[in-house]
Amino acid sequence: MSGIGQLLLLGLVMLLGLVGVLIPGVPGRWLVWAAMLWWSLHEQTALAWVLLVCSTALLLIVQVVLWLLPARRIRDSGASRRTAAWAGAGGIVGFFVVPVVGAVVGFVGGIYLCERRRLGGHGQAAAATRTAMRAAGTSVLVELLGCLLVVGAWLGAVIWG
Repeated sequence: MSGIGQLLLLGLVMLLGLVGVLIPGVPGRWLVWAAMLWWSLHEQTALAWVLLVCSTALLLIVQVVLWLLPARRIRDSGASRRTAAWAGAGGIVGFFVVPVVGAVVGFVGGIYLCERRRLGGHGQAAAATRTAMRAAGTSVLVELLGCLLVVGAWLGAVIWG
């Protein structure tokens, strides 16, 4: 497979991993890490190895944080799959519009927009957003942000490295 083809395939696997973070039962974090491992083994440069080590450490820290957060389910809050999709899309768009910090704003904003559309009013949407974030949004946000940082570092290395 050509270099460009392999990079596109790795990018697709990483994108699938980002989407997998939002879908229960899909190992999104593992897909992102496996793509980084594959790229590092193929590239075999100092930058590739540093990114692999840093990505591994970051995703292990994410796992520890997830263990420390209380185990709650987003379904228990009354939020739908559509809410999770809007939150994920908002987080991904926000990450690239305002690097890193935008992921948090986009994630919460995605939940709010979906709930505003569903419920109609600002007060109800704000309350539903708080409930969804308390239910499981924080853990999903932590995992999504960790994966976005890995994907962003990989993209930076591919484009500028």
